[in-house]
Amino acid sequence: MTTNEEMSLVEHLGELRKRIMWVLVVLVIGMVGGLICAKPIIRYLKNIPPADSISWNVFSPWDALRLYMNFGLAVGILITLPVILYHVWAFVKPGLREAEQKASIIYIPYAFLLFLVGLSFGYWVVFPMAFYFTSSISRSLEITEMYGAAQYFTFMFNIILPLAIVFEMPIVVMFLTKIRLLNPKRLHKFRRYAYMLLVILATVITPPDAISAILVALPLIVLYEFSVFMSGFIYRKQLAKDAEWEREFGPK
Repeated sequence: MTTNEEMSLVEHLGELRKRIMWVLVVLVIGMVGGLICAKPIIRYLKNIPPADSISWNVFSPWDALRLYMNFGLAVGILITLPVILYHVWAFVKPGLREAEQKASIIYIPYAFLLFLVGLSFGYWVVFPMAFYFTSSISRSLEITEMYGAAQYFTFMFNIILPLAIVFEMPIVVMFLTKIRLLNPKRLHKFRRYAYMLLVILATVITPPDAISAILVALPLIVLYEFSVFMSGFIYRKQLAKDAEWEREFGPK
């Protein structure tokens, strides 16, 4: 490795460190805002289904504090997500062409929007199904239901956060296609395995009945197919630009 290459590596590591520090600063600020907003959010969620039909308890002196911290972290991550996406884009930007830089930055607001859609789908569709199913098992076994508030929200976050991340799939696929690390041919080859993984995910996070699994798996599969479609759209534009370049300047 030459001296110039070593300096380049050091500069890249320094830039990465700087961007991570920016993300951490925004995350801390977001967590502070989340802690301030935690009480009204928790009260709101407590007064809507499925939480409105149960009584909450704490089983440890730390449960209420843990509940506040979990919400602070969740809100902090939500606020920080656009910043994370921007700094990821800014870090890889030097390796992109000017047209690719302009095209890829527009993914950031759509990524944030899809994350919110995933959270909403997880909370309003999947989480109630999972909660009512587990509650029905308790009743069938004649077990008195006594839920801890911290455990209730941990159960909720364990369902909705993975789904919100899965809903980022179209943006990730489009970005990787844009920087030529992925193409629709690879996605077509991987389709059967992707379907299997999505069905397994849907089965794990929903009650063990076919209808619930199908209701969750179908949107995830549609999301995958939409990702393939958008990857193909971007890939065809890339091929057209490459062909135009070769006609004008010759092979690269």
